[in-house]
Amino acid sequence: MSEKKLAGIWIDTHKAVVVKNHDAQNAFKFFLCSPVKATIQHGNSSENTANNAEQTNKVKFFKEVEHLLTNSEEVYVTGPGTIQEEFKHYLHDTAQFKNLKITLDTAQQMSDEEVLETVKKHFNA
Repeated sequence: MSEKKLAGIWIDTHKAVVVKNHDAQNAFKFFLCSPVKATIQHGNSSENTANNAEQTNKVKFFKEVEHLLTNSEEVYVTGPGTIQEEFKHYLHDTAQFKNLKITLDTAQQMSDEEVLETVKKHFNA
């Protein structure tokens, strides 16, 4: 098993499921973190206001997910659509994560257990 601190994420525009093999005390066994839910804005008065709120909420969502990745040396990101690309760019624009190795993939909706198994398989754990 790898000595590296690894993390995997299934992410879409509504939630992120994070799996990692490290926390403050130990490494080596992959575990699920609590899912991070995105704030979805409804009923704005103008398209511009709605767009600004959406961008603000996305950054807030990304920050919450980013917090779970602290100290990770390698990250696997999967999910539907283009959100994983946006998240990768967000991380690489953050000083702490600019040199982080990030592998992108695409996947449809998965249960938390399926995310755990997919991440373990990706890292051969």
